[in-house]
Amino acid sequence: MDVLNAVGRALAMAGAMGWQILWPLVLGFTLSGVIQAVVRTERVTQLMSDDSPRSIAVSALMGAASSSCSYAAVALARALFRKGAHFAAAMAFEIASTNLVLELGLVLWFVMGWQFTAAEFVGGPIMIVLVALGFRLWMRGRIVDAARQQADRGLAGSMEGHAAMDMSVPGDAGFWSRLLSRDGVTAVSRYFVMDWTAVLRDIVLGLLIAGAFAAWVPKAWLQAVFFTDDPVASFVLGPLIGPLLAVISFVCSVGNVPLAAVLWNGGISFGGVVSFLFADLIIVPIILIYRKYYGWKATIRIGLIFYAAMAIAGYVVELIFGPLGLVPSFRNLSIGETGISWNYTTWLNIAFLALAGILLLVFFRTGSGSMLGMMGGSPRPTEPGSSGSPAHG
Repeated sequence: MDVLNAVGRALAMAGAMGWQILWPLVLGFTLSGVIQAVVRTERVTQLMSDDSPRSIAVSALMGAASSSCSYAAVALARALFRKGAHFAAAMAFEIASTNLVLELGLVLWFVMGWQFTAAEFVGGPIMIVLVALGFRLWMRGRIVDAARQQADRGLAGSMEGHAAMDMSVPGDAGFWSRLLSRDGVTAVSRYFVMDWTAVLRDIVLGLLIAGAFAAWVPKAWLQAVFFTDDPVASFVLGPLIGPLLAVISFVCSVGNVPLAAVLWNGGISFGGVVSFLFADLIIVPIILIYRKYYGWKATIRIGLIFYAAMAIAGYVVELIFGPLGLVPSFRNLSIGETGISWNYTTWLNIAFLALAGILLLVFFRTGSGSMLGMMGGSPRPTEPGSSGSPAHG
């Protein structure tokens, strides 16, 4: 009976967490769908051909506008690399498309507070710069040549079909004309439904893990692990521990946020939360995909460079936010503990579920349902060094 009660409590907390983050997720994926439907990405690889500051900045901006799940982002980065993008630029695109996106910022703001959203968008560019520098120093010559040769084999990873779909609205009409056209509304519905489908597994897994953590792991134990009573040790160890917890959680993208809230309540440092949120790109399943895409030598370097960049970004963010008084003092986030009641969250969830229903109706009534079966797919053949727009879904 005790076991059943413990499982029931964990599931109840996971369900309550899901209810709390529902409307920000729907809003975020809708806005993301709007951006992806109308933003043109023609000839983007021509702007990503080196690791100059301009190329890295363009890559990051395009990544932030091309929101995707972590698996699709990794597949799309490989596609860009095969088309001629510089390795560091492709990685900048990959990082931005999972860590500098609207839906993540909205959920962070609603669940944890605006300070964490600000930290994500300050730390993201710092991490991208550090990764670019790490690649310049340690990812070059024969390692890159071997990685490109392995990438050109076109071995399938995960969400390849999702990454290969370009559903944006063509034409030279203005933003609103394309968005409000029949094709524009259809494109938004496609991005919305398929992006949701891509991350749903990770969101559910993240909620279940966070619910279990909140229900089963004593806060005192977490406080001991994170050295909450020793500010210096907490500052030093937080950004080092954060990514490791993400790696073993197997959760990526927005699914990390509920667990990040539980870890913050448990005493992890501000920088530790930041580094934890960035670590969705080095979880074990994605490391194995890197190995398939680029070979073990490149994968080891990618993993170590990413880990170092995540940790350093966490330190830098805390060093910036601390003196400015922007590190929250509260550690009692109500994620998963308030249950479901008739409050503004419920009314907003009802409103945005109606919006989601409309987009689902458009998606299926326009005959787009068959696209769901192509999300796994296989990587689209690409000639090495060829140019063109990245196909994205």
